[in-house]
Amino acid sequence: MDIRKVKKLIELLEESGIAEIEIKEGEEAVRISRMPAGGTVLHALPQIAALPATLPVQPAPSAPASEAAPGARGSEHVVTAPMVGTFYASPSPGAKPFVEIGEEVKVGQVLCIIEAMKMMNQIEADRAGRITSIMARSGDPVEFGQPLFVIE
Repeated sequence: MDIRKVKKLIELLEESGIAEIEIKEGEEAVRISRMPAGGTVLHALPQIAALPATLPVQPAPSAPASEAAPGARGSEHVVTAPMVGTFYASPSPGAKPFVEIGEEVKVGQVLCIIEAMKMMNQIEADRAGRITSIMARSGDPVEFGQPLFVIE
């Protein structure tokens, strides 16, 4: 592999902010990775052969309202976080939120975004109704199964 290509890959790696890149051309291969600031590797992860370009977004799993949120009535449905990540109420800082309390939502309507591992995952309503409660603030970390919205 041409040394100029390797240098260009290093420059791209530095500009993009990604931690590691591996390129194969025929029988030749090069892997370039950045070390954390401390100079030690914190985690060793197994190598994965191939990942899909995009992961499908699953609708939030529905849990019985009595288990997910104390005090939820029978007509209420609690939308929970399907993953660990950072909750965002709007598509960008300063933008209008996806939904607000009192707003009617339809099945499949985007309620929020959860950022997990630098991937923005849209969380959609799995039930039509009116938003009666929003239980997370934009920028808050959320846990798997944490109640996010109540739909009546």
